[in-house]
This record gives sequence, structure tokens and C-alpha cells, in this order.
Amino acid sequence: MHPGDGGPGLLVGALPDVVTVELFADPPNIHLYPEEADRVKRAVDRRRREFATVRLCARTALARLGVPPGPILPGPDGEPAWPEGVVGSMTHCPGYRAAAVAGTSAVAAVGIDAEPNSALPAGIERMVASPGERRTLDRLTLSHPAVAWDRLLFSAKESTYKACFPLLGRMMDFGDCTVTPDPERGTFTSSLHVPGPVVGGRRVDTFTGRWRTVVREGVEYVATGIAVPAAPAPPPRRR
Repeated sequence: MHPGDGGPGLLVGALPDVVTVELFADPPNIHLYPEEADRVKRAVDRRRREFATVRLCARTALARLGVPPGPILPGPDGEPAWPEGVVGSMTHCPGYRAAAVAGTSAVAAVGIDAEPNSALPAGIERMVASPGERRTLDRLTLSHPAVAWDRLLFSAKESTYKACFPLLGRMMDFGDCTVTPDPERGTFTSSLHVPGPVVGGRRVDTFTGRWRTVVREGVEYVATGIAVPAAPAPPPRRR
């Protein structure tokens, strides 16, 4: 089995200037470097498999950038430590693994997240969504019921935080941004309520991401992604 082979994809090709590799199953006998294997030697089998498969995806994506293989170790907060000159993100959920990487000359940060396309567990939506976001979710659920909008909102915030973490150097909370999905374009905006990172000499407080859904072997998935350009476009002039 080769990463990215067969069937409709979820995140591949979704983000400009980003190489994304994904798998919907865990191949057997994936090579791990000794220091990687040491990180999961006490983990349960499910955790070891997702850890190995997402690194297979990452090394395949890095190879497409011309980066030689090497260990990809978690940092102090669980974030992957990428080779110099590369930014990236990983995600996994039951039945799906993916990694997205890009060169720093084009992209300042990447954040991806994948989830089952099903409603969040009871009580979680109120922890994730503001009252205004919940009203948006209610409206979208009526107009586009095929998408689990609360789960998409959760995923979009996860992608936002993954993209922001290497730029800000700190974790964010669910209340630190407002996400507004566009059901027609397959995009979303994420507006920060905290000072955003400075990228290319400009402070960035609003990000635009993309989302997709796919059904593979009867299982529905939803995924989101953000690629922060290394030189963000200037804000539009006021007339």
C-alpha cells in the first residue's frame, strides 16, 4: 500500500503550495527510527499504529519536497519537530492519517485536522462554540444537513491552533477565535480574539482555510486545513 493510493481523497490538493499525503488504513511493518520507537514503546497498539502511519505519510510528503528521511519526534507540547526549512502538520482519527508539509519560502505555517463527519459528543459543542457560532451552526444544519457543522467547527479551530502554535509559540483556547464556514465555497474564516502572529512584517489576525468531506468504505470524514502564506497579502484598502 502506498500513501495516497486509491479512492477519493480528503485533504490531498486542498492547500496551495502544500504537499499532503494521506492514508485510510495502517500498513504493516512501518519503519520507525529508534528514537521514534522509543516514544511509543509503552503505548497501546492503536497509538503505535497511528504514530507510525502518520510518520510514513510525513516522510513520503517530505521526500516529494526533496527532503531526506529522518526521525520526526514530538516536541514538548506534542507538536512535530520538522526539518529546517520545512513547516508542516499531522492529523489522525479512526481510519484516517495524514501529514502536510511545505517549504518555508512559500508557507509560514500549516495546520490540518480530520474528524469523523458526525456530531460532537453531548456537551462538547458548548465548550467549543460561542453563542454566535452556535447560531451559525443551527442555521447551517438546517440548510446543509449532510455536514456535521459542530464537528467541522471543532476541526477548523484545531487547524487554526496548529497553524498558529509555531508562529505564536503558545497554545490557544477554543474561545480565542471565531470560525465562520462558507458552505458553498468549502472555505472558512478564523478570526482571532488574541493578538495574531506577525508574518512577513504584517500582523495576521484572520486566516482563511478550506474544508472537505468524503465517504470511504461507508465511513464519513470531514477535514480542515490552513496554509499561512510566508508573505501574506496586504489588507484591502478602504474606499
